[in-house]
Amino acid sequence: MQLSLAQIDSDADVARNVRRIGVAVEQAAAAGSTLVIFPEYAMYEKRAVDATFAEIAEPIDGAFGREVSTLARSHGISIVAGMVEANPADPRPFNTLVAFGPDGGLLGRYRKIHLYDSAGFHESAWISPSERSGATVLEVDGMHLGLMTCSDVRHPELGTALARAGAELVALCSSWVPGDQKVDQWRVLARARAIENLYFVAAVSQCPPISIGTSLLVDPMGRIVAELSDDPGLLTFALDLDEVARTRAAAAAPQTRSPRTSISPRR
Repeated sequence: MQLSLAQIDSDADVARNVRRIGVAVEQAAAAGSTLVIFPEYAMYEKRAVDATFAEIAEPIDGAFGREVSTLARSHGISIVAGMVEANPADPRPFNTLVAFGPDGGLLGRYRKIHLYDSAGFHESAWISPSERSGATVLEVDGMHLGLMTCSDVRHPELGTALARAGAELVALCSSWVPGDQKVDQWRVLARARAIENLYFVAAVSQCPPISIGTSLLVDPMGRIVAELSDDPGLLTFALDLDEVARTRAAAAAPQTRSPRTSISPRR
């Protein structure tokens, strides 16, 4: 399959962000891709999450979702993009990845589980964590796509759950906060999840100054096979999904690992 990672520079203007998404979708479709993946908070982004995220939040079938659905249908391409989803049970919205198929139909959504509360950043003050902790794996273009958002990648148990649910490719959608060693950590964590679980990782992030850029694709052996720099751009790559099966056949497949570890007390 042909895959595109769309590295964009979303800001606090939702309409402008939709136009950015539209341009990237058109380019991805022209390149022959059947799937294009956008970063976390593609709909709306600022240097820090605040009360305005609740003010602009929408349901999946709101204006933003309808625009993305129309783009998917118009270009015959599947789209994964980050949005701010209204939460009827809490003033804090969800940080959600939404996926639409080439017919514009909703394939599924994933609400971020592990919110980023570190280094002076307090996402949980303004965003609700997902009400469920299970893996989200969707069927897209005949393959199984797992969804993961930003700091979720720091929790290897989610990566393993995605593999056990059948993921062959994981979309890691992020707006990775800049800082000391953060680019190195981004690369290492994406590679680690691929190595542990023997699947492709498509890690796409927002651009500087809000984020780090450096969107990249990692193969099931943990090799970075393509990477973008800081600027907005499109990374397009032809995936051989049979590589997942070949790699797992030659190694200890993640599905055979027991999730339990027994530790005997010292006597």
